[in-house]
Amino acid sequence: MVREFDFYVVPTPIGNISDITLRAIEVLKSVDLIACEDTRTTQKILNHYDIKTKSISYHKYNERERVEFFLSELKDGKKIALVSDAGTPMICDPGGVIIEELVKNGFSVTSLPGACAVTTFLSQIPRIGEEFTFIGFVPRTESQIKELVQKNISKNLVFYDSPERILKTLAIIKSARGDIKIALGRELSKLFEEVKYGKISEILEHFKDGIKGEIVCMVYADENSQDKELDNKIKELKSKGFRDKEISIILSTLFNLNKNEVYKRSLEL
Repeated sequence: MVREFDFYVVPTPIGNISDITLRAIEVLKSVDLIACEDTRTTQKILNHYDIKTKSISYHKYNERERVEFFLSELKDGKKIALVSDAGTPMICDPGGVIIEELVKNGFSVTSLPGACAVTTFLSQIPRIGEEFTFIGFVPRTESQIKELVQKNISKNLVFYDSPERILKTLAIIKSARGDIKIALGRELSKLFEEVKYGKISEILEHFKDGIKGEIVCMVYADENSQDKELDNKIKELKSKGFRDKEISIILSTLFNLNKNEVYKRSLEL
């Protein structure tokens, strides 16, 4: 016996239309309403799998005004599914507002397993360890990007970016962290899928004539990240006017570091 829920979060294919689960098709056929980012995009999937369920737009510009309507439908006993244009809703896609309200109002919510560009990408690139930081779409300004990659120097940093911006983003990262290793995937699950791994200069050279498609990228953690993180903290405090002795006390207290080692490091910078 399969448990029924009031609200279903349903992943849809990120490229290859065959990458939808049997359960996702069953749910989309059984609910009373499908909330989707773009009804035209979702309709292609519905037509392909002969799903007749009514769909209604639900995107970041109308999230709040749709909430009351959905709550009213659910109170009347209707079942609703949420999909995004591609991948899993709530992962860089709308859904946060309605999920919060559903929980507040006591409705049952479940999420189906399925397509997601992050996991699809990470499962096919060289990686040691499981830890990574996913930030969604990378910030737009150069200063924000530099701050981000420095802050996450000890972690594998995963992000989305547009084909129009990614090469510039990589150049900024190179200027901040040097010619470090990265992995880049584009058009995942589609005909022209491509995943490249190497130094930033090698990736930039490979795509020197341009790049197309949806992008997911990982900046690898620095092998000497602990020393570099400490150096960055010291430099930041120095920029605020703190002296070497003060810096050693602050950092040793906050991060349980050896005060003498911090002091020596600060003197060298």
